[in-house]
Amino acid sequence: MRVWLPTIVWLFSVLLSGSEAHEVSQAVLDQEGFLEHAVTSEYQAGPTDIRVLIPDRLEPGRRYPVVYVLPVEAGRGTRWGDSLLEIKNHDLHNEHQSIFVFPSFSDLPWYADHPTIPSIRQETYFLKVVVPTVEANYPTSGERHLLGFSKSGWGAWTLLLRHPNMFQRAAAWDAPLMMEQVGKYGSREIFGTQQNFERYRILDLLRENAMHLRGETRLILTGYDNFRNDHQQIHKLLNELQIPHHYSDGPRRTHAWNSGWVSEAVGLLLPKDG
Repeated sequence: MRVWLPTIVWLFSVLLSGSEAHEVSQAVLDQEGFLEHAVTSEYQAGPTDIRVLIPDRLEPGRRYPVVYVLPVEAGRGTRWGDSLLEIKNHDLHNEHQSIFVFPSFSDLPWYADHPTIPSIRQETYFLKVVVPTVEANYPTSGERHLLGFSKSGWGAWTLLLRHPNMFQRAAAWDAPLMMEQVGKYGSREIFGTQQNFERYRILDLLRENAMHLRGETRLILTGYDNFRNDHQQIHKLLNELQIPHHYSDGPRRTHAWNSGWVSEAVGLLLPKDG
């Protein structure tokens, strides 16, 4: 396999935001064949990393869409499987000619900024460090998609709904999309307060953005294990709001990255007809 190693600009110059600087290392090829950047950022409580999977052959001058594969665990946890390895095992990076990116987080990822703790700014970290790192170092087209399940399915939808001009499509599988109160699944430690949680609450974001989501299909909702009821209720709300979306009520699969749902979700994010 021919591996393309990007030319890295030392990212103090790339990732400056006001007086804030974030150190990102040169890419290193790991044992799984992923390009890995070590990251130090004041938005995170400790070191993190960004792993990147690129097509085996990159055409000169071609730009590629990016799918951000969002983790459900802190650090490099694999209790629910290894998402990037699942994508590689199914050759999705070559089939869809796309770049896949997996960023880690020092705390349990809910893709929100804590209102008082500066080192828990997950949304800001993703937008100001992860995305700029990828776009500064890889041949990206500017087409950005989000893929997640469980809490990262929630994160995929909130990131798109809060930043609709930045991301094109978001796919959620078996996610607690109907959550109305902070507290479950380790969410309080990240959101901090109910008031802050409400800034990210999907029910509110859908209602606020309904008029702007009535064009192309941008939200994808597939399958379930634990959260079928959430998906059914969100599907009903989307219909009431006249928001086009892809919805599949099943099949039921194990709540994990490697239970067979990823290929379908990626195919919906990156349809062959564009």
